[in-house]
Parts: sequence; C-alpha cells; structure tokens
Amino acid sequence: MGILDLFRRTAPAVEKRSAGTGFTAEVMRFRESYIQGRTGLGELTGTVSSCVGLWQNGFALAQVDGTDLLDRRTMAMLGRSLALRGEFVALIDGDALVPASDWDTRTRNSEPIAYRLSIPEAGGGRSMTALAGEVLHVRINADPAAPWLGVSPLRTASLSAGMLHAVESALGEVFQNAPLGSQVVPMPENPEVDNTTIASSFIGRRGRVLLRESVTVTAAGGPAPQADWRPSDLTPDLEKSLAKETLEAAQASIFAAYGVLPSLFASAATGPQTREAQRHLAQWTLQPLAELLAEEASEKLGDAVTIDTMGPSQAFDAGGSARAFATLIQGLAMAKDAGVDAKGALAMLDWSSKEPA
Repeated sequence: MGILDLFRRTAPAVEKRSAGTGFTAEVMRFRESYIQGRTGLGELTGTVSSCVGLWQNGFALAQVDGTDLLDRRTMAMLGRSLALRGEFVALIDGDALVPASDWDTRTRNSEPIAYRLSIPEAGGGRSMTALAGEVLHVRINADPAAPWLGVSPLRTASLSAGMLHAVESALGEVFQNAPLGSQVVPMPENPEVDNTTIASSFIGRRGRVLLRESVTVTAAGGPAPQADWRPSDLTPDLEKSLAKETLEAAQASIFAAYGVLPSLFASAATGPQTREAQRHLAQWTLQPLAELLAEEASEKLGDAVTIDTMGPSQAFDAGGSARAFATLIQGLAMAKDAGVDAKGALAMLDWSSKEPA
C-alpha cells in the first residue's frame, strides 16, 4: 500500500432500502389500511363489502363494445378500485391493460400529463414513467381543488362510516366479553380484591349460572339466610342504548353513498322492490360511471367505446317494457290510419333523435 493510500478517503457505504411495491411498501400499505379502518373508513364492515361487491359484479357483467382491452377481469378490478379508492389507473401496454397499485401525477391546467406508476409483480414490483396518453385513468367524485384525484364514496360519507365502524366494533366487544345469559348471586361483605377477581371471571361466561358460596357468617353463628341468594341476570340491556337503530341508520347512510337503496337488504323486501333497487343502482350509479369510463377509453384507445350496465344485468322492467311496446305499436297503427307522421310524433315524445318533419 502506497503512502497516498493512507490519505485517500473511501466512499461511504451505500445503504439500500426496499422501495416501490416491495416488502416495506406492502407492510406500510397494510398498516395504512388498518389505520384507515380504525379511523372510520370502515372498509372491513359487511355493509361496505356488500356495496363493493355490487359495484364489482355490476362492472364485470357490463357489455363493452369497441375494444378488447376491457375484459371482465379488468372491469371487475376497475369496479372494486372505484368503490374503495375512487379512481383506477392502468398502463396501456400494447394489447393489454396493466393495473397500477400506486401512482404519482404531474399536471398542467389541472389535467395529468405524466405518471410515475408502480406496477405490482410477484416478489416485488417495478416503477416506470408514462405519458398521459399511455395511461387509462378513471376517477369519480373529483373535487374542484384537485380534479386529478378521485374520491371514494366512503370519504364522502366519513362520518357515517366512522359511526358504522364504531357501532360494529362496540357490538363485537359486547358479544365477545359480556356474560350473555349468565346469572350470579350476590356476594356480601367480600374484600375488594375478591370482588375484582370474581368480576374478571365473569367475562365470556355465556349462558352459565355462576354460583358463589359465601363463607361470611352472621352474629348468630349461622350462614346467610337462603332468601338472600336471589340470582341476578348479567346480560346487558342493549335496547336502551339504541344500538340497533343507530346501526341501521349508519348502514342506510353507507348504502345511499354507494347508490344502493337500503330496501335491497331489507328482510321483508319483495320481488318488485328488489328489482327497483337493482334498477336504481344500475341506472343512477353504475351507468354514469360506465359513461365516464367509456369517454376515457375512447380518448386513450382511439376507438369509440360504449359500455352498457343496464342490459346485461337486466336492470329494467320487463313487464313495463312489454306493455310500453304494445302501446307503441298500437299508437303507430292509429297514426298510420289517421295519416299522422309517426316520426314527428316520436320526436315530440323524445323517443327519436330526429327532428319532426
């Protein structure tokens, strides 16, 4: 080793860390999901899961014309992503759409012009950059302050989601720890330590009769009278807490945020009521989102894309449509006999896009 090597500084060691969609990012994502659930987003509740399933299955059933990239698997992932995150981002890679797990956006005039995408892969993902024309980006509930970001229906109703999560958590703790159906007899003149020990032994004792024999004697030298040993019920009275009404109100609010009529999950729902709830979901929630997706796909893919969620899910009144068709045929026949222009009449009723003659 030369004399100059003694004064030569070595480069500091480079510390490597996992980035992108590696192990550290996955752990942070799961931790973030847990924290969000505890703070009121309530993704893990059965109500939200039911709404997300309806969105996912509704998009999976949709009929797509004009492109082969939006297959049923991709449409199902898109519906789930819109329900939970409020947006869906996928890279247009030749003849396939590659969904992104995370992304950053660069905007100009409030419109995205470039993306930094994280593509999930088994054993760790990869990061890449892409221009806006190479990325399919669908977002809902966009705020004017940040129109390039989508907002989940849960975030638009965070108060109701927080109440739903709090009520379900409280009821879960009650059914886990409360001694439902248990009975206990009084224990007079016991030390505080013994009472604390006895109280802790009641947790989870469902449907049991807890017998405690007192060793305390009276001044006469005999045990306590048998009349004092009257059992007491330990089941908590949840009716006074209005937990059932609060839970139903929170569930109805979440259903409304997702465009689902609460009557769809009512125990006394009838067939016509269920069909009307399905029509409401497809017409006022899924079909407008499908139009947003079709507009974005037509712009990015270059072909006219149309998406229909009403027909494949049969979210229409078949009997009413048949009656309307019969009435329409009868009206056209009467118009022909009277010499009235049928096309002009249909245009006046907004049943035809053509102007009346």
